[in-house]
Amino acid sequence: MTTPGRRPENLLLGAGLTTAAFFCVALVGALAKVSGQYTSTGVLLLSQNFVGLLFVIPVAVRGGWSFVRTDRIGLHVLRSAAGTGCWYALFFAIGHIPLANATLLTYSAPLWMPLIAWAVSRQRVSALTWTGAGLGFLGVMLVLQPQAASFSMGELSALAGALFLAIAMMTVRWLGATEPMARVLFYYFLLSTLMAVPFAVADWRPLPAGVWIWLAALGFAQVFSQVLIVLAYRYAPAEKVGPCIYSVIVFTALIDWIVWHHPPALVTYAGMALVIGGGLIAVQARAAAPQIAPAPPAAGDGSVPAVPERDPLPQQ
Repeated sequence: MTTPGRRPENLLLGAGLTTAAFFCVALVGALAKVSGQYTSTGVLLLSQNFVGLLFVIPVAVRGGWSFVRTDRIGLHVLRSAAGTGCWYALFFAIGHIPLANATLLTYSAPLWMPLIAWAVSRQRVSALTWTGAGLGFLGVMLVLQPQAASFSMGELSALAGALFLAIAMMTVRWLGATEPMARVLFYYFLLSTLMAVPFAVADWRPLPAGVWIWLAALGFAQVFSQVLIVLAYRYAPAEKVGPCIYSVIVFTALIDWIVWHHPPALVTYAGMALVIGGGLIAVQARAAAPQIAPAPPAAGDGSVPAVPERDPLPQQ
């Protein structure tokens, strides 16, 4: 028996949709790198979120008050702030270090989640999860170490993006306990658009006419990535298709190589292998752990919920 809105499980289709979603995420990074030559990080951020908002407004209008009503506005704000911080940090990093390195560092986010889960709720984390996270962090250090004696601003920004992404992923998990995904996306694009306005105004400079098409493509790629992830959930549970997140690292490395002629160094390949391998170990360890139902805080309650071991796909 399947739940309403959930089709019979089709793992192959779910994995294919998830991989396609993260190909779109890789395109977001590539389009940001192209557009960033002509405009500021704040404008990139606003363009991405505004296009998404245009897509979800008709859904909200059709659903009426029952669709937009929520008792979890605080979590929506936190999720939007974390997502906005993640994308701003990634876009900034893309302008200063190779696209593949920026993406690899940012999408090390799942490796941070056991540490954040332990720090927030003192929840017990399995030894296998820590092992996977440790291997992944070793891979991160391999990518960082050859660059310079100290971290560059681009590398620090990408690592900050990873922390923001980890927070966004956990917040989506808490929201998913009570909120339909369409409502989560509506509040994300609405609040993130509002949050991006000050950055765009502060960084504003005149845009060449041809840049608008790149900015629109950036927004469309982001929307398609979110739609494909939601569709993937209908065919396979997140813990089974979650490892597909790491396909974004492969896609961006290929794009960086083909478009910008930045072939990954041997040590970068090693770092990628460790990050992906460590992440897969951590994901499988969490999937094998007994499931704990998410317990988001009650309305008006500032307490921090326990973090269950199973992860959703990341939606910034």
